[in-house]
Amino acid sequence: MTVKALAEYAYESRDALEKFKGKQLLYVNWEKHRMFSRPFVLALPPETLFSVIIDKFITDCYSYHPDFSHIDWGQVVWQNSNTVFTPDRTKSLKDNGIGHKDLIRFTTPGLNGLAGTGY
Repeated sequence: MTVKALAEYAYESRDALEKFKGKQLLYVNWEKHRMFSRPFVLALPPETLFSVIIDKFITDCYSYHPDFSHIDWGQVVWQNSNTVFTPDRTKSLKDNGIGHKDLIRFTTPGLNGLAGTGY
């Protein structure tokens, strides 16, 4: 059903990019690993290199999962929301086309959570 507003209204978004003092929000989710109930959210400068995202932030968030040490980073499938992409580790979030409030999802073939349960 189509909905039409009867009046125009304007509001200031409370999570607009300008509110984060030069940083952008980045959501990160390890698919098929539901030991983590939802994506982690990071506030990072757009100039942050993708290698730092993996080596520092993803590691800090997920390294206590038993599967983490078995990840073959060369086989990881990356998605920005639902779009598969291949990030360049030497380039920034911005240069990889990753914007404010984007969801980065990564799937690790052969690793499907604790004993294959998705947890």
